[in-house]
Amino acid sequence: MDMHHNCESCIIRELNSLGSIPSEDISNISKHKIPIHVKRGEVIFSEGASLKGVYCLRNGKCKLTKLAPNGKEQIVRFISKGELVGHRSIISNSVAHLTVTALEEMDVCFIPKQDILELFKKNTEFSLQITKALARDLDDANSSIANMAQKNVRERLAESLLFFEKIFGVDNEGYIAVTLTREEIANAIGTATESTIRLLSDFKKGGYIILSGKKIKLKEKVKLQQLTEGY
Repeated sequence: MDMHHNCESCIIRELNSLGSIPSEDISNISKHKIPIHVKRGEVIFSEGASLKGVYCLRNGKCKLTKLAPNGKEQIVRFISKGELVGHRSIISNSVAHLTVTALEEMDVCFIPKQDILELFKKNTEFSLQITKALARDLDDANSSIANMAQKNVRERLAESLLFFEKIFGVDNEGYIAVTLTREEIANAIGTATESTIRLLSDFKKGGYIILSGKKIKLKEKVKLQQLTEGY
């Protein structure tokens, strides 16, 4: 993939806060941004790091994780192309509160901190879009906390599988278009890997899903939705 594209012609920016920026500002960002190719499993930035800018995901998928006091990885969110990451730390002038890891090979664009802060100060629409994005992140976090408290593991797994298909889509065979280990799924729903393996097997036996190695196809979405609601 050509990594020397310019921001003016990039349709990905229309999916995030950068879509509200005037052409002269986009041209300036295009001069300063640094294209980066990231391999599967590579960390884009780590929890506790002092960030020098934000990252725009041109393609691919990432997991956002936090380290629990017991040393266990907790998956907080999954994101895909079009998302910005690192903006919260830049705007709040704090260290990164999450680790961002690539789930597959991907291309990102690094945008220096100074460019983002200048835009935030002078462009009302951009600052509004960033604020809305931060509010959505907070809503997602609140929903996740509520789910952990109110839903059992079986309900959380069903909900997560439906969510994975919604945000990642499916491949040409109908399988969810992301490869997650059983441990990653367990970390996303807050349970042990062994419990996740057992529940996926139960879902397969019940005819809800089809498993092929690490790949998962949702066969009975209505029934999975009913599971999320406790039926």
